[in-house]
Amino acid sequence: MKRIEPKVLKGFRDILPQDEYKRRALIRKLEEQFSLFSYLPIDTPALEYTEILLGKGGGETDKQIFRFQDQGGRDVALRFDLTVPFARFMAQHGNNLPLPFKRYHIGKAWRGEKPQRGRFREFYQCDCDIVGVDSASADIEILTVMYESLRAIGITNYTIHFSHRGLFNQFLEGFGNEEIQEGILRCVDKMRKVGEEKTRNELIELAGEEGAEKILSWITPGETFQETIANLEHLTGGPSEESQRLTEVYNAIEIMGYGDSFILDPSITRGLDYYTGIVFETFLNDLPSIGSIYSGGRYNNLASLYTKQELPGVGCSIGLDRTLAALEVLQKERDLVGKKEVLVLMPENYTLLPEAHAAAKELRVAGISAEVYHRNKKYGVQFKYAEERGVPYALIISDNKSYTLKEIASRESYDLSSLAEVVTTIEGRN
Repeated sequence: MKRIEPKVLKGFRDILPQDEYKRRALIRKLEEQFSLFSYLPIDTPALEYTEILLGKGGGETDKQIFRFQDQGGRDVALRFDLTVPFARFMAQHGNNLPLPFKRYHIGKAWRGEKPQRGRFREFYQCDCDIVGVDSASADIEILTVMYESLRAIGITNYTIHFSHRGLFNQFLEGFGNEEIQEGILRCVDKMRKVGEEKTRNELIELAGEEGAEKILSWITPGETFQETIANLEHLTGGPSEESQRLTEVYNAIEIMGYGDSFILDPSITRGLDYYTGIVFETFLNDLPSIGSIYSGGRYNNLASLYTKQELPGVGCSIGLDRTLAALEVLQKERDLVGKKEVLVLMPENYTLLPEAHAAAKELRVAGISAEVYHRNKKYGVQFKYAEERGVPYALIISDNKSYTLKEIASRESYDLSSLAEVVTTIEGRN
């Protein structure tokens, strides 16, 4: 029999248990935060009709779609994000849902882009949205969800950069036809990747030297929110509904005490075509090279391709793979996982095997993960197994029914007289 070489596609990967455990711990913490804000979970199919997905992501994203014909000859594609399928979902089910509708969705998405650190062709996306209302209040809540959920997973030193696509679109109206405007938007959106000099040169090609300088003046933030918003209003002919929305949002952020983590940054445009209002991206101050990990914005016309019903929305999306990569570099994984797990060692006196399983059962009742080592090996072998598994504690049961709890990482031991003391010791160490 010819053996098949075991391999995975470029940009795809298998997830080993220790990594999947961290991912699920991250998801649990995010779900807890979303639930605190009363968001509800949903799910949508991985495959959609291609026509559902095309035309809303934008030209660059359309090129990255995994598209094929299924066995029935239907033109189908894998979803490239969770937002566009959500628009289709709302068009089909919106009449049966209370508005505004608040959902979160955690699932896989696929893009045929170049793989890089923390970014794969198959990846988990985590979205949170409010649909059915266009208000500063909804925008403020989404930004609050982002702020609170980042802190819940142990990330505290970050800055959320925000702007307004509608205001930028007003500014772009002075630069010729729609094709040129779209070129400017995408050029500005890529500035962090390609640098200011290359961006300037591309803008000169699109809008001339004077136009390029005007655009660069627009996208350069001032020292304060007030300075930046004044410059934006000056370049668009005065105060507007869009600039007022930015001011309302920022005032609320300041009152809540979040102001130090937010900056009005007009260079934030978000390349996807469906954004119409406030837009935002989050950057880690200790790890700027990893790019934005949490982003989103307002999309008031997204569902218009699928329904006549008006469904304005605002949402945010966190890239789980990129966030996990960042947590690893920042050495915050232990804070994320907070692992309470024990390996109950196979007793040297084999007659104590029932007591070992009974101890594991009592630990699980107390909310601590526990398993019994299933082979009669020396303790050294069992300790090594615990270390390889990433289990933080090992428990030895003695003939006199006393217990020795060993912390694997530090090699520190605790002699204890009861399982209640074992539980208390573990709880105190986490």
